[in-house]
Order: sequence, then structure tokens, then C-alpha cells
Amino acid sequence: MTELERNAIQGRALLLYDGVCALCNGVVQFLIKRDRLDRFRFAPLQSGLGREVLARFDIHFFPEGVMLLTDSLTPSEHLYQRSDAVAEALQRLSAPWRLAGRALRLVPGPLRDWGYGIVARFRYRLFGRYDTCPIPPPEQRGRLLGGYE
Repeated sequence: MTELERNAIQGRALLLYDGVCALCNGVVQFLIKRDRLDRFRFAPLQSGLGREVLARFDIHFFPEGVMLLTDSLTPSEHLYQRSDAVAEALQRLSAPWRLAGRALRLVPGPLRDWGYGIVARFRYRLFGRYDTCPIPPPEQRGRLLGGYE
């Protein structure tokens, strides 16, 4: 992790996503547009930063979809996976998205993760796949980490 990346994620929420997945990239764009308080940073799972964060949590494979690290690099950091990551990300936005995240949490975890798993399994077929991680536009490069600088 570079000093720039460390400073960018310190105390923030870091969303790790499949950089070649069109759906995951759409989720990133959705969050960027609605993150009025600049709480999120983003990095592809395939990036050095993504791999380093996963290794810190003893994860040595690329998970399907997204993961959310909250309070990054602080004693209270927490890694959310699968549908928990989606619900937590929504809860960190303003209304009505915060309410949608809370409502999603009301669905039992195994049922949420079952639905998440189905979407994750077919995401490339349904939404498409890039050959490489798309390069973000200049105005987003400070928020999208993992080798774009």
C-alpha cells in the first residue's frame, strides 16, 4: 500500500470490487454519484491494494462481487462481505438509500446471500465483462485507487 493510498483510505469506507465486472463498475458509479459526504474510496480486487487488504483478512482468493472495509486502518475497521457489504454501503448514503440499506438488513442473511450469490454467479452473462479494469475519468481518480494515479 502506497502512502497516497494509505492517506486516501484512512478512516473511510473502502469498497473492493471486481474491476472487470460491468455490474460492479456500475455499483461504483452509483455510489460515487450519491456519496455527498465523500466517505467512500474504491479499489479493484485485482489491484495491489485490493490483494493487500484481502490478505490482511486472510482471504487469498478473489471473492465474487464486492467487499466493504469500513473505518479503514483504524482499530475499529470491519470487513463486510456479499450482501452485508451492499447493505452497509447503502446505509452510509443519504435518504432514501440509507433506508433501503436498513430494509435490506431486515431480510435474513442466508436469504440475502442466496440472492446475492445468484446475481454474482451470472453477473458477467447478464451485465458484461471488460477485458481490463476501466480507467476512471480524471475527476474520479482521487477516489478510485489501485494503480490509476
